[in-house]
Amino acid sequence: MIESQTLLPVLSRIAEALERLAPPVVSHSDLSAADAFVWQTKPEKLEPVAEVNRIEFDLLKGIDRQRESLLSNTLRFVQGFPANNALLWGARGTGKSSIVKAVHDKVNELAKTENFPRLALVEIHREDIPSLPGLLKILKNSGRPCILFCDDLSFDTQDDSYKSLKAVLEGGIEGRPANVIFYATSNRRHLMARDMIENERSSAIHTSEATEENVSLSDRFGLWLGFHNCDQDTYFAMIESYTQRYGIKISQEQLRAEAKEWSVTRGSRSGRVAWQFIQDLAGRMSVKIN
Repeated sequence: MIESQTLLPVLSRIAEALERLAPPVVSHSDLSAADAFVWQTKPEKLEPVAEVNRIEFDLLKGIDRQRESLLSNTLRFVQGFPANNALLWGARGTGKSSIVKAVHDKVNELAKTENFPRLALVEIHREDIPSLPGLLKILKNSGRPCILFCDDLSFDTQDDSYKSLKAVLEGGIEGRPANVIFYATSNRRHLMARDMIENERSSAIHTSEATEENVSLSDRFGLWLGFHNCDQDTYFAMIESYTQRYGIKISQEQLRAEAKEWSVTRGSRSGRVAWQFIQDLAGRMSVKIN
């Protein structure tokens, strides 16, 4: 008979081996735990975000049309009316991701007094797109209205995960769950590099068919919002709204001179450049920014 002291280590090793062979436990977070989440794939779970890094809705300047269009689309969605997936494309630093987070916050602010549920914001990283069907199943079962958000979405040569995204957005049998809407930002209007589209076009028997295959992904987004670098007056309006909001005391003449010099050193004028200037200015003047 094997003594218990000898048997216990053997059983422990067997249990450890079985645990390694078993599939990972899927951890599904409760969507009522927060208003924002980040989708994690190892293991699969929704990680709550206690405080979202965002800029207030009213501080977004120079993108009024885009801001109101996305807010209107989102309000229709959360109220149970038809709404479109949205693609926000254009120059870097022009407020594409900021507007999504600001609209999410604005809708939940309105939900305090209006008769519609609070909206969840769920971010999925570009590299986790293949896990999208599983995530959609979790969101669908929750019943809570959700913005599924992918920042800087684009595809390069040898990357065919865009095909699964196409099916999930509109083309699959199930389609998009009624309580989920998909918002994506990209520097590319058609989400793919120009050389990728050109290479497929040159190697295809029918070039028009190759082009259709590539641009059909962006066609899955019913709402397209373009973002472009701003002019100097809009750039100054951004700067001045920030100084008023955060109580930074500086003359308009000095503010504009420093802001102009800052944009020249960065080689562009955009919302991101304006915000970076304000952070530098507030730091130099010992003003804290929330």
